[in-house]
Amino acid sequence: MKVFRGIPNAEARSPCALAIGNFDGVHRGHQALLANVRAAATRLGLDAAVMTFEPHPREFFAQLAGTPSRAPTRIANLRDKLQSLAKAGADRVIVEHFSTHFAALSPQEFIEKILVQGLHVKWLMVGEDFRYGARRAGDIAMLVEAGARYGFQVETLPAVMNGAVRISSSEVRSALLEGNFSHAAELLGHPYTISGHVVHGQKLGRSIGFPTLNLRVAHKHPALAGIFVVQVHGLAERPLPGVASIGVRPTVDDSGRVLLETHVFDYAEHSYGKLIRVEFLKKLRDEEKFIDLPTLTAAIAQDAEQARAYFGQSTGAAITATDRI
Repeated sequence: MKVFRGIPNAEARSPCALAIGNFDGVHRGHQALLANVRAAATRLGLDAAVMTFEPHPREFFAQLAGTPSRAPTRIANLRDKLQSLAKAGADRVIVEHFSTHFAALSPQEFIEKILVQGLHVKWLMVGEDFRYGARRAGDIAMLVEAGARYGFQVETLPAVMNGAVRISSSEVRSALLEGNFSHAAELLGHPYTISGHVVHGQKLGRSIGFPTLNLRVAHKHPALAGIFVVQVHGLAERPLPGVASIGVRPTVDDSGRVLLETHVFDYAEHSYGKLIRVEFLKKLRDEEKFIDLPTLTAAIAQDAEQARAYFGQSTGAAITATDRI
């Protein structure tokens, strides 16, 4: 799969079947849409292409309005999104920078400059509620009319349901916020995970007997915050049990940077630079600011004890890895 930051140059363009959307989480509704695009691309001899946006348009407008707290929480980082799109059969992904200029395109400019001239679309599938162009003025009827004029077919996908619930990114976010990981997995079609490369940290966890594997969280509003029972993929043949914290670490850091810290039980191998996936199983509590380091250490010990109980383990000796925090 090829990934382009913005519209590909002329040499990299070829006719395509296209899906457009934010695809946050690439849930089962997204997967159904992408399966249709893949099938159409194969049938018509086209590339299967996906256009997505960075930042999320709602995040962009929240920042523009000076209300960043109204930005939607992010289900997936860009790496995980791209991996899911590749798994769904995309040949190329256009990650379009959502900017003031892009947001100001009229519906007609979006069709002509982006779909026709920029991407050479021959077959297009979007959700039934798809809107585009400045002030979301473009609708499906305008797309169908433009398709007849410019030579591309437009298809829409009805809502995909999970029982009586419409599968959507908002529904996934709600499930994660509630710590309902079984419901989130039903909507996503797989357990919820966050991936990343292990990075160096302050070495604080190691000094108090709870060394951690640290992953940077690029976006400021992740869908999760708090302390969780997890298992980690990518360190051994089988996933390894642990306890994780995702948040801004208010007791020891005032930078506001979001970090995912995972304490893996009874694991002492070198890990810096490794690409791992942290799978979330149960929420234990919200993130808290403690009065001092001993109080924080006691809380971490209790979290670890609860996580070990979840896995049916007895409390083990502290890990003494030298390459983790």
